[in-house]
Amino acid sequence: MNQSQAELIAALSRIVGDDKVKADAESLFTFGKDWTKVYEPHPSAIVFPSSIGQVQDVVRYANAHQVALVPSGGRTGLSGGAVASNGEVVVAFDRMNKILDFDPTDRQVVCQAGVVTEQLQNFAEEKQLFYPVDFASSGSSQLGGNAATNAGGIKVIKYGLTRDWVVGMKVVTGSGELLDLNKGLIKNATGYDLRHLFIGSEGTLGFIVELTMKLATPPKDPTVLVLAVEKMEDAMNVLQTFQARLPLMAFEFFSEKALRHVIHEKGLQRPCETAGDFYALIEFENVSEQGMEQAMEAFEHCVEQGWALDGTISQNSTQARDLWRLREDISETISRFTPYKNDISVKVSKVPAFVREVDEIVNRQYPDFEIIWFGHIGDGNVHLNILKPDTLDKAIFFEQCHRVSYDIFACVKRYGGSISAEHGVGLLKKPFLSYSRDDSEVAIMKALKNVFDPNKVMNPGKIFD
Repeated sequence: MNQSQAELIAALSRIVGDDKVKADAESLFTFGKDWTKVYEPHPSAIVFPSSIGQVQDVVRYANAHQVALVPSGGRTGLSGGAVASNGEVVVAFDRMNKILDFDPTDRQVVCQAGVVTEQLQNFAEEKQLFYPVDFASSGSSQLGGNAATNAGGIKVIKYGLTRDWVVGMKVVTGSGELLDLNKGLIKNATGYDLRHLFIGSEGTLGFIVELTMKLATPPKDPTVLVLAVEKMEDAMNVLQTFQARLPLMAFEFFSEKALRHVIHEKGLQRPCETAGDFYALIEFENVSEQGMEQAMEAFEHCVEQGWALDGTISQNSTQARDLWRLREDISETISRFTPYKNDISVKVSKVPAFVREVDEIVNRQYPDFEIIWFGHIGDGNVHLNILKPDTLDKAIFFEQCHRVSYDIFACVKRYGGSISAEHGVGLLKKPFLSYSRDDSEVAIMKALKNVFDPNKVMNPGKIFD
């Protein structure tokens, strides 16, 4: 440890306490990265504030001494937004993990930024309510990070994104100022709603320190169908058929290749006897006999039209969970292949043609790479996963995938899509921002950065330089 690092740690310790600043190798490695495997972490220190006041003091110190700060939540991001690779101080919100208040009339719960998604889901269930934003990382992702990337997940088709559930927010800006935004109001027509500016900002404007989240009525008897389909176009017809008859909670998809990996790794059963190239997973509330009849009519119509080859439907909550695992366990299953992941979106109607074209792009350049598709087809968000061959060096693999990304994102641009649907831009997508945003938009974003973070201490180098 050099003298400047020792002085930094001493100063931070005076703010949060001696035992709340870490600089050992294990802590620097653990808290200096997210799920991105492209960048090596290299932070100077990890600081664990326990209050808003401590966060403000850390930010003020950073301004006074030109110290770069990187926020760290559950570190489940996939774009490098929480990576500290240039000696930054990581501000970890693990100690700010309390549920502070709940009002049953408003159905609102006040949470510190480090509250884990599953923690809020369980709290809502205890109150006989429901927090619907859900994804595979709900057991480790934190609400502050969810809001900072506007996370979506598996039920967007009915419940929307994190943005739709944040009714209040406290933020410490890049100058250390505390903003208390919207204060839980349902209606508030008093100028710019700055709350929505910080949602999706990836910690580049300020650190989200507290959130007021609204809760919903729990769904009744969620029922899951999995249908095997031959083509992505067939999945679109299935979506239209079911949406015309039922209000859907989720409409997901995954490929046969993805299913094979999950079955092999997790020992799960195939959903149906007939295999398809793709599978559609549908969830709806089974609130009446009429609803089940409509679901079966939709399924039979899809089979008659040749859009569905086969299918299965859950008979109880255990079967529903097992069917969901076929989709939700994919990321964990393929992680051992060091996948190069892309979280991209286009309009729902354009998904089949887009997936086909991206397949052709990757296969043309790297025919030996295995491609795994899955995602939230009901909202146009697809996850492209390119698996690393066992014999290929990781650095070479990522370099080759980075090269092909230019063609993939050019395809995204042609389809009017987004290079990042729900994981942010971070470091990984920064070179490709122009494929989704034009120069005037980026200029305005940089101007906003200057307003809220004039000394460039908040997560510098993320989204843009």
